[in-house]
Amino acid sequence: MHNKIKDLRKIQKLSQAQLAILTGATRQTILAIENNKYDPSLQLAFKIAHVLGTNVDDLFIYTELEDLPHDF
Repeated sequence: MHNKIKDLRKIQKLSQAQLAILTGATRQTILAIENNKYDPSLQLAFKIAHVLGTNVDDLFIYTELEDLPHDF
């Protein structure tokens, strides 16, 4: 799963630490999510989307289907 967190966070001039505080996460968690190393809980995903003024569907891009074999 990919996301647009970093782009939207920068547009709003928020640091990772500020976003973490506003969502109740740690800066390390925000970093891991931005780098697609960690998928957030549903609750955290909704909090991040709310703080960034968007919705979960627009913030996260589900890509599992791209990883399936082409003859699937």
